[in-house]
Amino acid sequence: MPDTPETLTLTLEGGDVAITLRPDLAPKHVERIAELANEGFYDGVVFHRVIAGFMAQGGDPTGTGSSGSKKPNLPAEFSKEPHVRGVASMARTNDPNSANSQFFIVFDDARFLDGQYTVWGQVTGGMEHVDALPEGEPPRSPGKILKARAA
Repeated sequence: MPDTPETLTLTLEGGDVAITLRPDLAPKHVERIAELANEGFYDGVVFHRVIAGFMAQGGDPTGTGSSGSKKPNLPAEFSKEPHVRGVASMARTNDPNSANSQFFIVFDDARFLDGQYTVWGQVTGGMEHVDALPEGEPPRSPGKILKARAA
């Protein structure tokens, strides 16, 4: 098995966001995020849902929140890791095993999500750039991931 990447860097319009990957919590999800990032899948993709005090969601190439990659959905890898500021977690439909490419980054305490969404990372730098994303569902002028790479 190749070396597991340790960090995902999202280059946003305001600057870089460093996310420490957590394969100890969600190995399949970390592998998927890293693979999509390094294929350029997330480059140019917007944050289509940004809710103040809650979270910023992106990862849908259509920017609508109703799509994902062409790869198969992933089985849930729920953990006891709390959804607190800076946690990166997978978005999904009502089906727990429907995570694909969409993810969200939590702005504040959202522990009501614990055990229901797969946590795969933690922002360790640049959270101010996530905080600065335009708000809305969808935002009028959504913030964009200029580039995403895992290393």
